[in-house]
Amino acid sequence: MTVNLTLLTVMGALYACGIYLILERSLTRVLLGLMLLANATNLLILATGGYAGLAPFFSKDTDPASYNDPLPQALILTSIVISFAVTAFMLGIIYRTWVLARQDDIQDDVEDRRVAETPSFDAEDDAVIPVETSEFPLPMRGADGSGPDGSAAAEPSATVEAGGRTLLAEHAALEEKPGSGNIAAENGTATDGGAK
Repeated sequence: MTVNLTLLTVMGALYACGIYLILERSLTRVLLGLMLLANATNLLILATGGYAGLAPFFSKDTDPASYNDPLPQALILTSIVISFAVTAFMLGIIYRTWVLARQDDIQDDVEDRRVAETPSFDAEDDAVIPVETSEFPLPMRGADGSGPDGSAAAEPSATVEAGGRTLLAEHAALEEKPGSGNIAAENGTATDGGAK
Protein backbone atom coordinates (compact mmCIF):
# COMPACT_ATOMS: atom_id res chain seq x y z
CA MET A 1 0.00 0.00 0.00
CA THR A 2 1.38 3.37 -1.01
CA VAL A 3 0.73 6.47 1.06
CA ASN A 4 0.18 9.85 -0.56
CA LEU A 5 2.17 12.30 1.56
CA THR A 6 0.37 15.34 0.17
CA LEU A 7 -3.01 13.86 1.10
CA LEU A 8 -1.81 13.15 4.65
CA THR A 9 -0.38 16.66 5.03
CA VAL A 10 -3.63 18.29 3.88
CA MET A 11 -5.58 15.98 6.20
CA GLY A 12 -3.40 16.92 9.19
CA ALA A 13 -3.76 20.63 8.45
CA LEU A 14 -7.55 20.29 8.18
CA TYR A 15 -7.70 18.42 11.52
CA ALA A 16 -5.52 21.04 13.24
CA CYS A 17 -7.54 23.99 11.92
CA GLY A 18 -10.85 22.25 12.66
CA ILE A 19 -9.94 21.50 16.28
CA TYR A 20 -8.70 25.07 16.75
CA LEU A 21 -11.95 26.51 15.39
CA ILE A 22 -14.16 24.21 17.48
CA LEU A 23 -12.55 25.59 20.65
CA GLU A 24 -13.62 29.15 19.79
CA ARG A 25 -16.64 30.85 21.41
CA SER A 26 -18.21 31.96 18.13
CA LEU A 27 -20.82 29.57 16.77
CA THR A 28 -19.89 30.40 13.18
CA ARG A 29 -16.29 29.38 13.85
CA VAL A 30 -17.51 26.20 15.52
CA LEU A 31 -19.51 25.43 12.37
CA LEU A 32 -16.48 26.02 10.16
CA GLY A 33 -14.41 23.79 12.44
CA LEU A 34 -16.97 20.99 12.17
CA MET A 35 -16.92 21.28 8.38
CA LEU A 36 -13.13 21.09 8.31
CA LEU A 37 -13.16 18.05 10.60
CA ALA A 38 -15.69 16.32 8.36
CA ASN A 39 -13.57 16.94 5.26
CA ALA A 40 -10.43 15.77 7.06
CA THR A 41 -12.23 12.58 8.06
CA ASN A 42 -13.26 12.02 4.43
CA LEU A 43 -9.60 12.32 3.40
CA LEU A 44 -8.61 9.92 6.18
CA ILE A 45 -11.10 7.31 4.96
CA LEU A 46 -9.89 7.82 1.40
CA ALA A 47 -6.25 7.39 2.46
CA THR A 48 -7.01 4.18 4.38
CA GLY A 49 -8.76 2.74 1.31
CA GLY A 50 -5.42 2.07 -0.36
CA TYR A 51 -4.15 2.92 -3.79
CA ALA A 52 -6.45 3.79 -6.67
CA GLY A 53 -7.52 0.80 -8.72
CA LEU A 54 -9.99 -0.14 -11.36
CA ALA A 55 -13.69 0.34 -10.84
CA PRO A 56 -15.51 -2.77 -9.62
CA PHE A 57 -17.19 -4.90 -12.29
CA PHE A 58 -14.87 -3.50 -14.96
CA SER A 59 -14.59 -6.71 -16.96
CA LYS A 60 -14.52 -10.46 -16.48
CA ASP A 61 -10.88 -10.84 -17.39
CA THR A 62 -9.62 -8.37 -14.74
CA ASP A 63 -7.82 -9.79 -11.72
CA PRO A 64 -9.91 -9.24 -8.51
CA ALA A 65 -6.86 -7.89 -6.68
CA SER A 66 -6.69 -4.93 -9.05
CA TYR A 67 -10.19 -3.73 -8.23
CA ASN A 68 -10.70 -0.63 -6.16
CA ASP A 69 -12.25 -1.17 -2.69
CA PRO A 70 -15.79 0.32 -2.75
CA LEU A 71 -16.21 0.35 1.05
CA PRO A 72 -14.25 3.60 1.70
CA GLN A 73 -16.25 5.31 -1.01
CA ALA A 74 -19.52 4.24 0.63
CA LEU A 75 -18.24 5.43 4.01
CA ILE A 76 -17.25 8.80 2.54
CA LEU A 77 -20.69 9.17 0.98
CA THR A 78 -22.28 8.42 4.37
CA SER A 79 -19.95 10.90 6.06
CA ILE A 80 -20.91 13.60 3.56
CA VAL A 81 -24.60 13.10 4.32
CA ILE A 82 -24.01 13.19 8.10
CA SER A 83 -21.83 16.31 7.88
CA PHE A 84 -24.49 18.00 5.74
CA ALA A 85 -27.13 17.26 8.41
CA VAL A 86 -24.87 18.55 11.21
CA THR A 87 -24.11 21.69 9.18
CA ALA A 88 -27.81 22.35 8.60
CA PHE A 89 -28.55 21.85 12.30
CA MET A 90 -25.75 24.22 13.34
CA LEU A 91 -26.92 26.82 10.82
CA GLY A 92 -30.37 26.65 12.42
CA ILE A 93 -28.85 27.17 15.89
CA ILE A 94 -26.72 30.08 14.67
CA TYR A 95 -29.70 31.74 12.98
CA ARG A 96 -31.88 31.32 16.08
CA THR A 97 -29.25 32.81 18.42
CA TRP A 98 -28.77 35.73 16.02
CA VAL A 99 -32.53 36.40 15.88
CA LEU A 100 -32.93 36.23 19.68
CA ALA A 101 -29.77 37.92 20.94
CA ARG A 102 -28.13 39.59 17.92
CA GLN A 103 -24.82 37.97 18.85
CA ASP A 104 -22.83 34.96 17.75
CA ASP A 105 -20.66 34.40 20.80
CA ILE A 106 -21.53 32.00 23.57
CA GLN A 107 -21.69 34.00 26.80
CA ASP A 108 -20.38 32.96 30.20
CA ASP A 109 -23.11 31.56 32.41
CA VAL A 110 -22.84 32.85 35.99
CA GLU A 111 -24.52 29.74 37.39
CA ASP A 112 -22.09 27.45 35.53
CA ARG A 113 -19.16 29.39 36.97
CA ARG A 114 -20.61 29.08 40.49
CA VAL A 115 -21.09 25.33 40.11
CA ALA A 116 -17.58 24.93 38.75
CA GLU A 117 -16.08 26.75 41.74
CA THR A 118 -17.93 24.76 44.42
CA PRO A 119 -15.80 22.15 46.17
CA SER A 120 -16.47 18.51 45.42
CA PHE A 121 -16.77 17.60 49.14
CA ASP A 122 -20.36 17.33 50.35
CA ALA A 123 -20.74 17.10 54.13
CA GLU A 124 -23.83 14.90 53.91
CA ASP A 125 -22.73 12.54 51.16
CA ASP A 126 -19.06 12.28 52.09
CA ALA A 127 -19.45 11.88 55.87
CA VAL A 128 -17.70 8.99 57.55
CA ILE A 129 -20.19 6.21 58.24
CA PRO A 130 -19.59 4.29 61.47
CA VAL A 131 -18.75 0.62 61.13
CA GLU A 132 -21.59 -0.51 63.41
CA THR A 133 -24.89 1.13 62.58
CA SER A 134 -27.00 -0.93 64.97
CA GLU A 135 -29.03 0.84 67.62
CA PHE A 136 -28.21 -1.91 70.10
CA PRO A 137 -25.03 -1.55 72.16
CA LEU A 138 -22.65 -4.34 71.19
CA PRO A 139 -19.39 -5.22 72.94
CA MET A 140 -16.41 -4.29 70.79
CA ARG A 141 -14.19 -7.24 69.97
CA GLY A 142 -11.18 -7.63 67.76
CA ALA A 143 -10.75 -10.24 65.09
CA ASP A 144 -9.13 -12.62 67.60
CA GLY A 145 -11.96 -12.24 70.12
CA SER A 146 -10.05 -9.87 72.41
CA GLY A 147 -11.53 -6.71 73.84
CA PRO A 148 -10.73 -3.17 72.72
CA ASP A 149 -7.80 -2.91 75.16
CA GLY A 150 -6.24 -6.21 74.00
CA SER A 151 -7.41 -8.18 77.02
CA ALA A 152 -9.45 -11.33 76.75
CA ALA A 153 -13.05 -10.46 76.12
CA ALA A 154 -15.29 -10.98 79.08
CA GLU A 155 -18.84 -12.14 78.78
CA PRO A 156 -21.05 -9.24 77.81
CA SER A 157 -23.11 -8.01 80.68
CA ALA A 158 -24.85 -5.05 79.05
CA THR A 159 -28.61 -5.35 79.00
CA VAL A 160 -31.19 -3.74 76.77
CA GLU A 161 -34.87 -3.03 77.40
CA ALA A 162 -36.82 -4.37 74.41
CA GLY A 163 -40.56 -5.00 74.24
CA GLY A 164 -41.06 -4.81 77.99
CA ARG A 165 -38.27 -7.30 78.64
CA THR A 166 -34.65 -7.06 79.56
CA LEU A 167 -32.30 -8.86 77.19
CA LEU A 168 -28.56 -9.19 77.03
CA ALA A 169 -27.13 -6.88 74.38
CA GLU A 170 -25.68 -9.86 72.53
CA HIS A 171 -29.12 -11.49 72.26
CA ALA A 172 -30.82 -8.21 71.38
CA ALA A 173 -28.48 -7.85 68.41
CA LEU A 174 -29.47 -11.31 67.24
CA GLU A 175 -33.12 -10.23 67.29
CA GLU A 176 -32.44 -7.98 64.29
CA LYS A 177 -31.83 -10.99 62.06
CA PRO A 178 -34.83 -12.56 60.33
CA GLY A 179 -35.92 -15.90 61.72
CA SER A 180 -34.33 -15.35 65.08
CA GLY A 181 -35.27 -17.98 67.64
CA ASN A 182 -34.41 -16.05 70.78
CA ILE A 183 -38.00 -15.48 71.86
CA ALA A 184 -39.86 -18.67 72.66
CA ALA A 185 -43.44 -17.51 73.00
CA GLU A 186 -45.70 -14.50 73.03
CA ASN A 187 -45.67 -14.41 76.82
CA GLY A 188 -42.14 -13.00 76.79
CA THR A 189 -40.03 -15.86 78.11
CA ALA A 190 -36.58 -15.78 76.57
CA THR A 191 -35.03 -19.13 75.70
CA ASP A 192 -31.35 -18.29 75.88
CA GLY A 193 -30.34 -15.93 78.60
CA GLY A 194 -32.79 -13.08 78.49
CA ALA A 195 -34.53 -12.11 81.70
CA LYS A 196 -38.25 -11.50 81.91
